[in-house]
Amino acid sequence: MKNIAFLQIIFFSFLIHFLFTSCNQPLVQNEDKDPDSGNLEESLLYANKQAVKEENEQIDRFITRYKWQMKETGSGLRYDIYFRGNGAKAETGKTAILKYNVRLIDGTEIYSSEKNGNKQFVIGHGGVESGLEEGILLLRVGDRAKFILPSHLAFGLLGDQDKVPPKSTLIYDLELLELK
Repeated sequence: MKNIAFLQIIFFSFLIHFLFTSCNQPLVQNEDKDPDSGNLEESLLYANKQAVKEENEQIDRFITRYKWQMKETGSGLRYDIYFRGNGAKAETGKTAILKYNVRLIDGTEIYSSEKNGNKQFVIGHGGVESGLEEGILLLRVGDRAKFILPSHLAFGLLGDQDKVPPKSTLIYDLELLELK
């Protein structure tokens, strides 16, 4: 009996010692909350760069196919002012009135002045695609231009929830009719 009691004391002593020493050990924490978050972020950045690269290549092929002579801004907007007007230069705060036609890169017409009326917006106040606002600032009243808006300058990942699908490149053919 003494042997069993002695063995129990040793066992419980060992168990208590084990519990206390293991509970007092500092927890090793990874500085990242998720060990795979760095890899996930890198993967997403790579995928985004690839998508932008593919869209730019598609736009370049389109421009080559139609033999358009276009310039490119730092944001990626492509534009060609093919008729020069002699009116006032567009500027932030002015209301722009446009005659326009918008289509997808596959040629599908989605919006136009003929169907929807002229487009009117205050330059620099949002409410329209950022690429359209950027392009309008290159124009004078009477100018006619073509703009190619990559998806990040148009309606982005979601589209416009109506006629513009997600991640769509838009092609504007427009005339700046008036500034107010």
